[in-house]
Amino acid sequence: MQQTSDSPRDYPARSPPKPDCMNPNTQHDIAKLLLRVTLGALVLLHGIAKLNGGMGHIVRMVEAQGWPGFIGYFVLLGEVLGPLMVLTGFHARIGALLVAINMLVAVYLVHLGDLGRFTGQGGWALELQAMFFASAVVIALVGPGGYSVNQR
Repeated sequence: MQQTSDSPRDYPARSPPKPDCMNPNTQHDIAKLLLRVTLGALVLLHGIAKLNGGMGHIVRMVEAQGWPGFIGYFVLLGEVLGPLMVLTGFHARIGALLVAINMLVAVYLVHLGDLGRFTGQGGWALELQAMFFASAVVIALVGPGGYSVNQR
């Protein structure tokens, strides 16, 4: 009868398993979640403010450009529906596109004169709009990640 030994030297050396949070796929999913929640929440605050304050000033801005006033209500797609889609990850790519388009329209209607302007603190006058736009484009390109309602 052959004796067996349970000493550690009888087993091949293995590194301990990595926790799931060290898995690159998990890290990417967490990064996507962080970007989605940040963008969705911050843009949604702008949409809630418009819902609470009324849409009259938005409609007037749109009409001043010669567009039909009802188009002003489309801001709610980009500042309420889109951010909610991004936050939950439910068709987040479409929601992110709504946010990105909304940012382009907002720059055109309200901030076009600020394109080359810098603030007194040295920042670009449109840095918030640029960050919202870029974040939305990234989400539209890479998808919502694993921590979302529909993971695509």
